[in-house]
Amino acid sequence: MLDKFYRFMNNIALSRKLTILYVFCVLLPLVVTDSIVLHIVMNDQHNKQQHAMENEANAIQYSLTKSIDYAGATAKQIYMNEYIERYLNHDYAGALAYVEAYQDFVKTTLFKGAAGMDNTIITMYADNPSIVNGGVFSQLSVIEGMRWYQTFEESGKDELLLFYYDNEKSPVVEPKRKILFLKKLDFYSGSSCDKFLKIELDYGNMVRGLVKLGYEFPVYVCQGNRVLLANDGHSSINQNFERFDLMDKVGVCKEMSLYGSDLQVYVLGPETDVLKNIRANMPLIALLILTNAILPWRLMRELNRSLTVRIEQLSQVFDKVEDEELSRIGEISGNDEIGKLMENYNRMAERTNDLIQTVYKDRIREQEMDIAKQSAELLALHSQINPHFLFNALESIRMHCVLRNEPEIAEMVEKLAVMERQNVDWSSDTVEIGKEMEFVEAYLGLQKYRFGDRLSYELDVDEDCLELTIPKLTVVTFVENACIHGIESKTAKGWIFVRIYKERMESGTELLYIEVEDTGSGLKEEERLRLLETMRNASIDRLKEKGRVGMVNACLRLKMVSDNQAKFALDSEQGIGTIVQIQLPVMN
Repeated sequence: MLDKFYRFMNNIALSRKLTILYVFCVLLPLVVTDSIVLHIVMNDQHNKQQHAMENEANAIQYSLTKSIDYAGATAKQIYMNEYIERYLNHDYAGALAYVEAYQDFVKTTLFKGAAGMDNTIITMYADNPSIVNGGVFSQLSVIEGMRWYQTFEESGKDELLLFYYDNEKSPVVEPKRKILFLKKLDFYSGSSCDKFLKIELDYGNMVRGLVKLGYEFPVYVCQGNRVLLANDGHSSINQNFERFDLMDKVGVCKEMSLYGSDLQVYVLGPETDVLKNIRANMPLIALLILTNAILPWRLMRELNRSLTVRIEQLSQVFDKVEDEELSRIGEISGNDEIGKLMENYNRMAERTNDLIQTVYKDRIREQEMDIAKQSAELLALHSQINPHFLFNALESIRMHCVLRNEPEIAEMVEKLAVMERQNVDWSSDTVEIGKEMEFVEAYLGLQKYRFGDRLSYELDVDEDCLELTIPKLTVVTFVENACIHGIESKTAKGWIFVRIYKERMESGTELLYIEVEDTGSGLKEEERLRLLETMRNASIDRLKEKGRVGMVNACLRLKMVSDNQAKFALDSEQGIGTIVQIQLPVMN
């Protein structure tokens, strides 16, 4: 089949081939990919909206539960309050005795202030004829004929959350919606009378809280077909509960049960009509089809006539390319872009043939310039680092001479001589780790005279690392930084640890690790991040800036010698100390 198709295509004219190419490689993929993209976008939008509606429903459920749980917790405290139990069971001698007991109750329990918290109204009823109706307490007979109490009795539950439209009061009181938390007070056995608790929550406050949440989609909290709460203006406190008739628009439904009441949280989905949008944009879609399909096809047929011959001529020229030389086109026809392309090709062939002979020489010259530049940069680094250590070492000797008059100065000078011999010898930029550690030990010994018992140090170098070479004065740079910025600024005793070891990775690569740790004053997080960024991005330009020039110098030379494969890590905590880790590939 492939052979037949191949022979068939070979016998088709270029114009028809271009047409087939356009249809199968441009038009059909465009239609298929656009359809897939449209489906993915619409599906992704639907999923995002669904996820947003789920989150909104969960948030409403959590907010509503939290608000009602406040009433439940209050009811539980009253339910188990022994003092309230005695107060409601007591047989008072008369109205005056009850009023005195009520005043003493309020004064002792501070109940009146707590009852009015957050516009919540708490009322307790008891089948006790000696209680005077009014305030927080009333006789049970007052509510026995009310519809909300009968609803509670019919439920057969000990506690109930009730959304209730109160239109049973006198005409001077405007009817309004209420949220009631009802509970029997029967915790204590052997009670002399029946007791009942009603907690009236602030309906308006709950509606306002729902609206202030500012959710994207309409939300309805319903009980059956009644709309209890909503965030779109369907929660007027002075009107009876409305009927919910938008089930066909519900995107997400959450069922919940609160204290004997089964509630539903409905989140309405957005109104979208894909077909309606397509019909509305049909003129634009038709224009796009005409522009992307019909016109290009017609124009391609007309242009193909002027393309085939000269493209074939160019193809023949490129087929004649041999070795490193380009062939020229003999006869050029036409002044359009293809004709100019053929002329430019001839000029390019002439210039390319001439440049081939010199390109390698230019490349060698460029490499020599790069090497010279790097050498100049290294010389600049050397000129900066020489006085850097000398001045710090001499400062240590000066401070010791000023503060003390001891014979150890000779030994200090000897250590300084060890340091200076390596410091001034720049015949090579690299040094064996063993020699570098001799310099480090001399430097720390010298600093030991300065700091005394405040400074202790430990050097731990694996034996198989001693003969490896690193840039000169790199380890001591970080040791010096630990002394000056870590130990010097801390009054307590401190340690400096230097560890050098190798590790072999699973890939077979061998890495060298250099760690310098101090127990000094440490760095703030902002300073740690800033210093780490400076180490990782060390450059010649950074040396011109003020700051820790020595560390920038050392990091830059480590990057140069490792072909920019050096990695730096810096961990520090104020009052604890600082650790610097350098990772290098092990090279010959």
